[in-house]
Amino acid sequence: MRSSRLLLLVAPLAFTACLSGSETQPQQGIPIDCATLATGLTAAEPTLTTTASGLKYRDQTVGTGVATASGMTVRIHYSGCLTNGTKFDENTEPIDAPLQFVIGDTQIIDGFNEGMIGMKVGGRRQLVIPPDLGYGSTGNGPIPPDATLVFTIDLVAAQ
Repeated sequence: MRSSRLLLLVAPLAFTACLSGSETQPQQGIPIDCATLATGLTAAEPTLTTTASGLKYRDQTVGTGVATASGMTVRIHYSGCLTNGTKFDENTEPIDAPLQFVIGDTQIIDGFNEGMIGMKVGGRRQLVIPPDLGYGSTGNGPIPPDATLVFTIDLVAAQ
């Protein structure tokens, strides 16, 4: 391969490496098996951290980039499941633009906002969100009332 062509291929990689951990490639295309995830929640209980609000989480992969805080803009890929194994939403494919929001935005459910705090770019985290931190007794679309939500999140970027 000619050196000029190689430079065209390597230059974008070198530029990406210079982003100082503010953005990484997500684990795109890795399917989340909601049925297995849901049935494994009881067994996973000892590995989950429980916050004062009742949110439970665990880092499957600890990122190496910037740690998130309230007020930061984040970009994520995610899958959302019910505890019975039903997937109600996802954004995981390479063609899907990551979801972008500000941590603390009141349009985002409380459990999701809280669960993003401290996550590092490049990481994958699972959240188990109790109903009072999710959609409560009203539910929302395919999410029934009083549902516990399980999310798997890949943090793509934070600033």
